[in-house]
Amino acid sequence: MLAQNPRGNYSFLPAIEAFSGGVAATQGCEVVHVTFAAPPPYQKGFEVIDRFLRDHARPPQALCAIELRSPRPMPLSGFESFNRAYVELLKTRDIFVDGANPIARTNVAPVLDAPAEAALYAFSYTAPSADAPLTFVVAGGGDRIIQSTKTDGPEIVGRGDSSRAGLSEDLLREKIAFVLDLMEKRLAALGAAWNLVTAVDVYTAHSIFPFLESLLLPRLGRAKAHGLHWHFVRPPVQGMEFEMDVRGCRWELVL
Repeated sequence: MLAQNPRGNYSFLPAIEAFSGGVAATQGCEVVHVTFAAPPPYQKGFEVIDRFLRDHARPPQALCAIELRSPRPMPLSGFESFNRAYVELLKTRDIFVDGANPIARTNVAPVLDAPAEAALYAFSYTAPSADAPLTFVVAGGGDRIIQSTKTDGPEIVGRGDSSRAGLSEDLLREKIAFVLDLMEKRLAALGAAWNLVTAVDVYTAHSIFPFLESLLLPRLGRAKAHGLHWHFVRPPVQGMEFEMDVRGCRWELVL
């Protein structure tokens, strides 16, 4: 069920303490996506966001999505430790809503030229707009069956060798289909659909070419007109191999 963030002018899908499942601007506002040309360390990045929101006369609660780049995939224990520090940055800005984190998040690890420390790649915020259609961000979701860190096992979709050389096409197809299903469920929960999506991001170190025509593009509907943005990265938790996020935005800025 959607929860409301009236101070931020958006609704969100509650998930876990570290992030929500997605956000959608409420009537009278729209989501604006901002990418850093040179991603700063994420803590400094939050200071840049603070100034940006002040300069645009928006409160801290208007921040609705964050995209991170990590040095490497982490074990669950390391992921949890990172999340605790990250959550404190949000709490000091009074962003939580009735104890829930409203901000959608994507966190992935580049295969090449990975940052020495976690970097802030992009963010989204809400801005007033009288005539905007539905705008939204679906949080990054991967091939992990249980979308939580509070479990003892990795619960990764499928089993077997997941190295770039050893992962079978059948297993990768299973992972991709699972993540597509997850994206569609989150879109539906936000009141959106593929025909409203303006950007599709794919995160994996495996080749997606064998699946473009047979699986990925047919599922995207009208959104495939915008193509796919493939990031040569790995998901943030060790053992995961495929992740996606999607959004529907009219404004895309670069800082």
